[in-house]
Amino acid sequence: MTADAFTTCLWFDGKAEEAAHFYVSVFKNSAVERVVRWPESGPGPAGSVLSVEFTANGQRFVALDAGPEFTFNEAVSFQILCADQQEIDHYWTKLTEGGGEGGPCGWLKDRYGLSWQVVYAPLPDMIADPDPDRAGRALRAMMGMGKLDAAGLERAYAGE
Repeated sequence: MTADAFTTCLWFDGKAEEAAHFYVSVFKNSAVERVVRWPESGPGPAGSVLSVEFTANGQRFVALDAGPEFTFNEAVSFQILCADQQEIDHYWTKLTEGGGEGGPCGWLKDRYGLSWQVVYAPLPDMIADPDPDRAGRALRAMMGMGKLDAAGLERAYAGE
């Protein structure tokens, strides 16, 4: 295996380059690195986008423009661990703009149908707390939220 480890390949239908530029605009440490176009010999239309290599938040991706055969679903999602409410609000707003939609428990779908979990970073430790009351309160609070409310999670976890 190379030092680059894994690259995530995302399948799009005519929106690979647009999506890559969108994700690069949302995350720091991001860049579109290469756009590969179909040659005259095809099989795609000559000059149209075949794939886009990009980095988002330091993670490598390939956006493949391969047609309507496959679409995203919630079986795969990306978690964004956020330090505070400001980060939660930032990513929630950016990823739902332009046709995305919020879901329950910090989940959302962006305008391309890709699922994201915008998570308050302390939450996994809260719901794994060995004290079942504290863990249960945090989990129940999260289950009642769309976009996560960091202060609300902290209050529930503390029993306030």
